[in-house]
Amino acid sequence: MTLEALAPYLIALAKCVFSVAFVMNIVPLLIWAERKGAAYIQDRPGPNRAHILGIRAGGLVHTLNDVVKLIMKEDIVPDHVEKGYWAAAPVISMTIALCTFAVVPFGDTFMEQGLIVSDIDGGLLFVLAMTGIGVYGVMLAGWASNNKFSLLGGLRASAQMVSYELAMGLSAVVVFLMCGSVSLREIVTQQAGAIWNWNAFSVPGFIAFVLFWTAAFAETNRTPFDLPEGEAELVGGYHTEYSSLRFALFFMAEYANMIVASAVTATMFFGGYNVPFLTGQQIRANANGLLQLIGFGAVPVFVAFAAIAWKRRNRPFYQELKADDIRHREPKVFAALWVGMAAAHGGLGVLGLSGLVTDLSWGPDAVAFVLQLTMLVVKVLFGCWFFIWVRWTLPRFRYDQLMDLGWKRMLPLALGNVFLAALWVYARATLFPA
Repeated sequence: MTLEALAPYLIALAKCVFSVAFVMNIVPLLIWAERKGAAYIQDRPGPNRAHILGIRAGGLVHTLNDVVKLIMKEDIVPDHVEKGYWAAAPVISMTIALCTFAVVPFGDTFMEQGLIVSDIDGGLLFVLAMTGIGVYGVMLAGWASNNKFSLLGGLRASAQMVSYELAMGLSAVVVFLMCGSVSLREIVTQQAGAIWNWNAFSVPGFIAFVLFWTAAFAETNRTPFDLPEGEAELVGGYHTEYSSLRFALFFMAEYANMIVASAVTATMFFGGYNVPFLTGQQIRANANGLLQLIGFGAVPVFVAFAAIAWKRRNRPFYQELKADDIRHREPKVFAALWVGMAAAHGGLGVLGLSGLVTDLSWGPDAVAFVLQLTMLVVKVLFGCWFFIWVRWTLPRFRYDQLMDLGWKRMLPLALGNVFLAALWVYARATLFPA
C-alpha cells in the first residue's frame, strides 16, 4: 500500500491521538489546580514540599507522586463483587469521557484537513447521546459492587443524570434553533468574527448557557451535585470498592468530563476555537503581523516572570533551607526557563518581521492552528477553573433540593426558553432578513 493511499488513515489516526492527548495532558494540571485552588481559597499554602532534583514546580510534583502511588498500590478485587461488570465500569466512564471530545472542533482547517476527529452532521446529538451513556459506568459500579453504599451512590447518580439531562437537552435545542444546525462545526462557524456573535450574547442563548452549565455540574458529579459519592453519608459512594488504577480511572474520568464539558460549552456558547474579532481567513492573511504582535508582546511578560522567579530566592522558605539543599536551584531553573521563553517569543517576532511565514505553504495555516487551539484551551481552562472554584465555595445540596432544582426549576425554565428562542429567531428573520 502506497503512502498516498495510507495518508487518510494516518491523518485520522493523528487526529485521534491529538484528541486523547488534549484531554489527558490537561488532567494532571487540573488535579494540581484543584489542590492549589482549594488552598488559596482556604488561605493556606497547599502541596509544596515534594521535589524532583530540587524542582517543586509549585506543587506539580505531588500530582506525579499520585500517579506513582496509584500504580504501585495493590489492586484489590473483593470476593463479593460481580467481577465482569465491576471491572468494566471504570473503563466505560473513562472511554465515554474521551470519546465525547471526538466531535469538538479544535480549529478550522490545516492543509485543507478539517481539525476535528469526526465531523458528523449530528455532533450536538452525539454529545447528548454520549452523556446519556456515561451514566452506565457509575450505575454499573454501584450495582456490581454488591455494597449498600455503592448501590445508593449508583442509584443517586442515575436519577441525577437523567433528571438534569432534560434541561441540558432542551438548552441544546435552543442552540440548534438559533444556528439552524446540530453540527458543532457549523455552530462554531456561525459564531466567528465579533464577540457579540457568540450564542451566549443573546437572551435565549444566555439562559440556555446558564441551564446547560448547571446541568454540566450535575452530569460530572461535581459539587454541589456530588451526591453519588457523598463521603458524609456513603463513604465513597459508587467507587467505595475500588482501589489502585481502577479508582484512578474514575478519578481521571471526573476531570476528563470537566474538560469535555468545558469544551462543549465553549463550542456551543462562546465561539469555540474562534479568536474574537478575527476569522481564520484574517489570521492567515495577517500571519506575519500577528507573529510580530504575539512574539514581541510576550517578551516583557516572560522577562517579568523571570524576575519574579529570581526574586523568590529571598522568600522565607528558601532562607530556612540549608545552604547545600538542592531545592535552592529551583528559582534559578525557573528564571532560566522564563528567559528562554522570552527568547523563543522574540524569535517568533523576528520570524514575523522576516516574512518567511508566508513563504511556506503551510505557514499561515500553522499560525491559524496555534492561535485557534490556544483560544480553545484558554476557554476550556477557564471553565475548568470555574468547576474548581464552585466546588470549594458552595456546600453540597440535599437530595430533595437537587431533585427540586432539576424538575421544578430548571425543566420549566428550559421549556420556556425553547419558546423564547423560537420567537427570537422569528423576530430576527423578520426584522433583519439576510
